Amino acid sequence: MPNAKPFVKWAGGKGQLLNQIRNTYPRGLGETVIRYCEPFVGGGAVLFDVLNNYNLDEIYINDINAELINTYRIIQSDVSSLIETLHKLQSEFTPLDTENRKIYYYQKRDQFNNEKVNGNRFTNLHKAALFIFLNKTCFNGLYRVNGSGLYNVPMGAYKNPLICDSENLINISKLLQNVIINCSDYKECYDFVDEHTFVYIDPPYRPLNSTANFTSYTENGFGDREQIELAEFVNELNQIGASIVVSNSDPQNTDVGDNFFDELYSLYRISRVTARRMINCNAERRGTVNELLICN
Repeated sequence: MPNAKPFVKWAGGKGQLLNQIRNTYPRGLGETVIRYCEPFVGGGAVLFDVLNNYNLDEIYINDINAELINTYRIIQSDVSSLIETLHKLQSEFTPLDTENRKIYYYQKRDQFNNEKVNGNRFTNLHKAALFIFLNKTCFNGLYRVNGSGLYNVPMGAYKNPLICDSENLINISKLLQNVIINCSDYKECYDFVDEHTFVYIDPPYRPLNSTANFTSYTENGFGDREQIELAEFVNELNQIGASIVVSNSDPQNTDVGDNFFDELYSLYRISRVTARRMINCNAERRGTVNELLICN
């Protein structure tokens, strides 16, 4: 079976927490639990871990970020053309000095935003290549858009970024061949889920403080009201009999009296796991924080 890993860096990516998340996988995964659903797929660290290690009958992934989902679809359907385009971008970008790299980067960022606004929303090879290129060369691998929905992350300072990881893209493409890839509200996964489904839910995290919400993945926010709606949706999936794991931030990192999630998910098992996150603009206050794993 191909061994795949996320093809983009993604804020809040779960690569460093995989060992802890694996401990929450349901018993019988690949045997009696034969379907997998991830309604906020993001970079897909858990998705690829599951696909690398278990044979499942049906897989459904979703994200509201149309550019991300377009890239998953292009990797699934036309990985060879994507690799060819990425090789070209890499061969043009790598030899440039810093000033010319900046010119090239911002030209490609403008092209990406033009494709984002005016191009085909769901099947666009060039936009997928630019999406990966920008992720590999931008500051900190961020995906952030402004109020108009335009990508606005500046260039990073990488000396020799790997823009085209051909082997990994080919492995991902093989694993995605029978995966349902959707771009819509997470609630649309309801009809896919049954008692034989493992659902991993990794929504936009609740900010730990008023300045922590520095990034927006789409033009739409995800506040406390949306967190409450999500918990209600989790309850519906629980009633179906699905195996569910939810990730989120732990408000008690900054306010020990904040029981928002403890109360919201009081019927579930809540574990606190340690992660390294850049949670504060003050470097002295960065470091390890607790995150929540919520299981039924």
